[in-house]
Amino acid sequence: MDIRANGLRFHAIDEGTGTPVLLLHGFPDTGRLWRRQIDALVGAGFRAIAPDLRGRGQSDKPKGVDQYALPLIVQDVVGILDTLGIARAHVVGHDWGAAVAWLVASLQPQRVNKLVAISVGNPAASPRPTLESLQKGWYRILIQFPDLAEELFRRDDWYLLREMLQGGGEVEEYIRNLSEPGALTAGFNWYRANLPVERLLAPPPPLPPVQSPTLGIYGARDLYVTEDRMTGSASTVTGGWRYERFDDAGHWVPLEQPERLNRLLIDFLA
Repeated sequence: MDIRANGLRFHAIDEGTGTPVLLLHGFPDTGRLWRRQIDALVGAGFRAIAPDLRGRGQSDKPKGVDQYALPLIVQDVVGILDTLGIARAHVVGHDWGAAVAWLVASLQPQRVNKLVAISVGNPAASPRPTLESLQKGWYRILIQFPDLAEELFRRDDWYLLREMLQGGGEVEEYIRNLSEPGALTAGFNWYRANLPVERLLAPPPPLPPVQSPTLGIYGARDLYVTEDRMTGSASTVTGGWRYERFDDAGHWVPLEQPERLNRLLIDFLA
């Protein structure tokens, strides 16, 4: 289905009729990331909504780096809920979707029942970079070079993307999606708008504490973000904090450990 919100068109999966659960993906995923969670949530009596966020999948891809700043994407999420007539929802996010989910819960607390953040911690709790985090985040610096980064990622049958993923995620689907006109630049603009190099040593943004009960999930084999960014988020939550570490998962917990994740979501959101 298509949804009009915040001046853009968003493609979304919307299934079930119970308490709404909004599922927010990251890069290079689309709403399809959540297909196994959607089946489980609908089977447990929830309504599952998984949009392609701006610049991704079948949703609109506005031009310009400034169009991908996180405050605008928070407005997208609120607009999607408004269009669907949803006053409050559980919000589940992974990767960039987790960053968006944290901001929605912090800045729009009246819209969020419970929050689940997978892989990425609260931007308000970002520690100073360590050697480990710099090594894991090498690609974020490459992405800052417009045109050159796009050319390098496409070169040699997407060698850099394949090497970066190390067999994680769904690489052939990502390549199909990112080969669409404007898709790779739109995806990279999330990084360019929100993680420019000059912010590398900047203090974390001051954000209101998260009032929603919150579940943080981290895969111990994650190649891109460090665990301290998730565990440190406990200090930003006043509504109750729970942490689950998946020792046998990497970055793509929804794909690598779907059954365990589904059980955990249903238990936490019930």
